[in-house]
Amino acid sequence: MMFSKFSLKYVQFLFFVTRTIAAFDMSSNQNLAVYWGQNSYGAVNPDNTAQWQQPISYYCNDAIIDTFPIAFLDEFYSTENLPSINLANTCNTGSNSLFPGTNLLNCSFLASSIETCQAAGKIVTISLGGASGSVGFANDTEAAAYAQTVWDLFLEGSSSIRPFGSAVLDGIDMDIEGGSQTGFVSFLSALRTLMDGGSKPYYITAAPQCPYPDAYIGTTLDEFGFDAVYVQFYNNYCGLTNYNNPNAWDFATWNTWAQTVSPNPNVKVYIGAPASSSAAGSGYVSPSTFTPIIQQTMAEYSSFGGVMLWDASQAYANGRYDISVKNALLGGTSAPPPTTTTTTTTQTTTQTTTQMSTTTISLTTTMSTSTTSSPSPTTTSGTVSCSGVAAWQTGVAYVGGDEVTYGGDLWTAKWWSESDVPGGAAGDWTNDGVCV
Repeated sequence: MMFSKFSLKYVQFLFFVTRTIAAFDMSSNQNLAVYWGQNSYGAVNPDNTAQWQQPISYYCNDAIIDTFPIAFLDEFYSTENLPSINLANTCNTGSNSLFPGTNLLNCSFLASSIETCQAAGKIVTISLGGASGSVGFANDTEAAAYAQTVWDLFLEGSSSIRPFGSAVLDGIDMDIEGGSQTGFVSFLSALRTLMDGGSKPYYITAAPQCPYPDAYIGTTLDEFGFDAVYVQFYNNYCGLTNYNNPNAWDFATWNTWAQTVSPNPNVKVYIGAPASSSAAGSGYVSPSTFTPIIQQTMAEYSSFGGVMLWDASQAYANGRYDISVKNALLGGTSAPPPTTTTTTTTQTTTQTTTQMSTTTISLTTTMSTSTTSSPSPTTTSGTVSCSGVAAWQTGVAYVGGDEVTYGGDLWTAKWWSESDVPGGAAGDWTNDGVCV
């Protein structure tokens, strides 16, 4: 089910998330990081331009996604020893200009879009590398000097050729998938020193492959204190599809690394996952399969920090896969969790501060209740026309307001669900009457 088929009730569900803005909290175990920049959906669906990647602010209109690594700074040393960036359909050499004498795109038109996300309590970082990136250093001296380049171009430093203009990003991500690790620790240590002298919190993350230790950044992970690692549990034997195979699924190994090897004892480990079946060669699982994986891992491992998805375009085209993941992180199943307190929904937006906050995001429904209750199916009597309404199918994601026929009756979805039988115990369908 694609975004274009969202119903009014589903849009209302998005605003069940309280709109009072909370600052990002890395210590949480409910964070969702989603890569943006590469238009992954468009790469495999070149003709369906309606679902292609949108400007980053498009994905910041609700409280679902917490972190946006921008992909990618794909070359460390290009013309004039400055980096190059590649943002697919959003900013590219075919449509946008380069800074004179460089191979660095001028994407400064994205400044307000990035700042909109930050004002909504998100953090936005720049991801270095990628599967085809040309990254690396000759020695420690060169690497330490490069920290100033990144600081000046993307963070709090000063330069006349800032790719995102006035926007000050919130850190960097190391998605290193080839080459040597020479100089990485020197680069990151020098950058951390600059960050520690900045005016706001900054974050340094990495995106290793799930086989441990990672071949291209494993040594660096052991020697530098990252804030979080977005472990890619896909395209490998240790991917999500092998969760039930103890000889393959290795989150426990990454948890042990976090607790006993990482220089940062508070480092968070995320489950990295494809946001749709076309987002990776292997490793995609449906929301109904992913939900218990998320919740069991969260319950078992103290290092668990949340979920990473590749990427925003795929998540939105895949029936807002990001919403089902966030719901699982907040304790739900395939439907919004039951409410436990009376909550009034507000759509007031306040400016985020630069300080860490312990305020949490919660999902609420528009019903008021004082005790937790299990959902139950709603039934109405009478007969109704079911002309043109398709039969319910398992494995199809439905959203609030969708109609199906099942067992000779017409049913309307109360909220998002997948594989929950109308009339079943999940209680996420309303029986509208007997079809005639």
